[in-house]
Amino acid sequence: MNTLNPAEMDAIAARHGNLLRPSFWMRFRFPIIGAGVAVYFIFCWWFFAIGQTLATANWGIAGTYLADWVSYEIRPDIEVEADGHMKISYPRFDPIGPNPNPDWLVAERKMVTRRIEVPAAEQPTIAKPTSSFSFLAPNAATGNGQDGNAARSETRTEEVVTRATVKMNSTDRIEVTPERVEVVRGGETLSATLRAEGGVIADAPLPTWASQRAPGEKIVLAFGFSGWAEIRDDVVKIHKRFLGWANFIFDTNSAFFGKSFSEVASLIASGERLDPSRSNLSLAINDILYNPSWQHLDVWTKLLQTIVMAFVGTLFAMVVAFPLSFIAARNITRNGVLNQATKRFFDFQRSVDMFIWALFFTRAFGPGPLAGISAIFFTDTGTLGKLYSEALENIDDKQREGVKSVGAAPVAVHRFGILPQVLPVFASQALYFWESNTRSATIIGAVGAGGIGLKLWEAMRTNSDWENVAYMVLLILLVVFIFDSISNALRSRLMGTKR
Repeated sequence: MNTLNPAEMDAIAARHGNLLRPSFWMRFRFPIIGAGVAVYFIFCWWFFAIGQTLATANWGIAGTYLADWVSYEIRPDIEVEADGHMKISYPRFDPIGPNPNPDWLVAERKMVTRRIEVPAAEQPTIAKPTSSFSFLAPNAATGNGQDGNAARSETRTEEVVTRATVKMNSTDRIEVTPERVEVVRGGETLSATLRAEGGVIADAPLPTWASQRAPGEKIVLAFGFSGWAEIRDDVVKIHKRFLGWANFIFDTNSAFFGKSFSEVASLIASGERLDPSRSNLSLAINDILYNPSWQHLDVWTKLLQTIVMAFVGTLFAMVVAFPLSFIAARNITRNGVLNQATKRFFDFQRSVDMFIWALFFTRAFGPGPLAGISAIFFTDTGTLGKLYSEALENIDDKQREGVKSVGAAPVAVHRFGILPQVLPVFASQALYFWESNTRSATIIGAVGAGGIGLKLWEAMRTNSDWENVAYMVLLILLVVFIFDSISNALRSRLMGTKR
């Protein structure tokens, strides 16, 4: 074959330019594709209001939520009483434990004698005999016109707080007196007056780290990761943040609370029994498993439920999808009606999301793992059946014909001519779905299908136990990582590949 020289090519181009000239699409396909992609992204930006969403997003709240995952708060309340004195109180389940006296909260105290109202509930009730012929009820007022259980006032000598200083970090602090609150943050100072009738009045315009919706309402102070506080007319609420998970091993109610690792080990090894009815080792294990703040045993039990849900649901789906896939494969079952009916059944099962099936079965069976197993089973039966049937339709017929040519029965043809080709693929797909369903079981558990998903949803709904959420998320990630590694290793061995 002769090759045309450049002069001959130019001559042909001059005579037949329309044949050698590239088409409009070939010349401008890349700019057209680029413009189409740009228009699509601009449309998505407008349609989903991405710009407005980003502009109005509260990134501060998002940062606070993330900080809550890896930290805990201690929340003392500095209350201003009606007589002008103060007291410091902590929530019932505060992680600081009994008899709190943190070094970052310095209080000046003094003893005062004051007259207080004693509620009726604090006074002993003395039963008075009544005549069987009396027309008065047993608890009716006596003849002197006074109720025997009425509240009364008495004089008591008590210790009160006159000034409190809260160190939020090395540079920021809050000083509280009965009449005023002074806040120092980042070199700026905020002073506010507490008035029983007028509310909270700031002496100057608020800095950027303080906010107040209206004059007299509470002032909210932000200290970054160190925490935040609220100034009200009768109380200053402190939320001081600390890095870590509080009381992760032993709760404040445990006899081991506040002890170092060496002290706990010494008590377990040779210390006197803290509980006469059991050993210290048994007591320590019980306190860890039944820690009311973290509920380790319940969390681990729910995680095991999730694993079992994923395994049993996938196993049942694989067992049911296996024979149905032979009916759905056109080259195995030569009946078009059966093929189409089975395939449409697969479509019906997998067209409804697993989450929707979980809602349905939760209504049918009630909350619990059975609803989760059923949802996984129904969804994966359709998906695995479709994948299995497609794998069967793509087998090499020569191996099947070879087995058939020696006079083997149909069962033997399937056993030796088909299964060796598809069994590794079937097992590989089932293992992948088992690993994937471990994650899916967490999601469907949130709608009542049991497992750790329900526990996770309960912790999120409180909007305060984000460290518990982080704990469960880490456990789920660990389980998924382990199952993914096991699944990949088994699939590699089944498919004959090395990784």
